[in-house]
Amino acid sequence: MDMSGTDVTTVVRQKTSNRVLVAAGFPVLGAVAGWLLKLLAHWAASWPWIPWEGPVKLIDNAPEPAATIVSLLVGVLAGGVLVLLAEHGYVTVTIEDDQVTTARGDASRSVPRHAVHAVFADGGRLVVLGSRGEELAVESKNEGADLPSITELEEAFRAHGYPWLPEGDPYRDTYRRWVEDTPDLPAGGNALFKARSEALRKNEEKDIADLRKELARLGVVVRDEGRRQWWRRVEQGEAGGH
Repeated sequence: MDMSGTDVTTVVRQKTSNRVLVAAGFPVLGAVAGWLLKLLAHWAASWPWIPWEGPVKLIDNAPEPAATIVSLLVGVLAGGVLVLLAEHGYVTVTIEDDQVTTARGDASRSVPRHAVHAVFADGGRLVVLGSRGEELAVESKNEGADLPSITELEEAFRAHGYPWLPEGDPYRDTYRRWVEDTPDLPAGGNALFKARSEALRKNEEKDIADLRKELARLGVVVRDEGRRQWWRRVEQGEAGGH
């Protein structure tokens, strides 16, 4: 991971070499996959019965070298789409003495230093906690985030005097698993959890993140384990959104 800084700013991001490898590798792998798909279609066309017979025979009967060129181009384009998705998921963390900013894609979140009670990373998440246990900023794999090196994040936060928790989430033992119609949630909480459960099932990252924020406005913190949702309430006080 790249970590560059001055006396007042440290930026932690994915290594340039890793990003270049992804940017070059996915289109190449896509081209190989496209070529193999063409060979598979040619082989499958000789079977007495095949699923998707029409598309398979269409590919097999396409004239050369056009068929090979098109298969390679389609593979490269598919790889390019994966590169764009990967770029959108890379998280950049900018740490200053007076604030910390997380950025991913076209979204960013800044938290002033005085509001930060603790910072930790575990289970594919980077979390900035407030004094009542509320999550002021979260980057999670379940929401498409690709975090930089946890070791370098820890070094950077410590260098700027932020309280880093190497043991992870200090509230780990206070979470309860969500089940339908949980009675202790605030009004509207169960409906949001149900919608979020469906979003997790469909892997709809934006909805997963948006619904987490809606629950945070109710004073509810969510932690995911696969498609299972665990929750806790923030400590007494006015719940803040993020």
